[in-house]
Amino acid sequence: MAQVIIRNLDDAVVAALKRNAARRGRSLEQELRVILADAARLAPEERVAVSRRIRAMTPRGRLLSESARLIRQDRDRR
Repeated sequence: MAQVIIRNLDDAVVAALKRNAARRGRSLEQELRVILADAARLAPEERVAVSRRIRAMTPRGRLLSESARLIRQDRDRR
């Protein structure tokens, strides 16, 4: 199986995905697998609509944080 890393996700997006996963009794990883599998099955015009909805959730004009820096900060707090 392949692995995918997605960097620079907005914290609010991740939080929403975690809430959705919890409501469905899934882990975040399981939820993302389902979302990606569903997206791969969409017709091209549907994929464009989904990508536009996702893009609309991404804040504009705001620099997103580097994930490695956030991980280091989290480790330092422990």
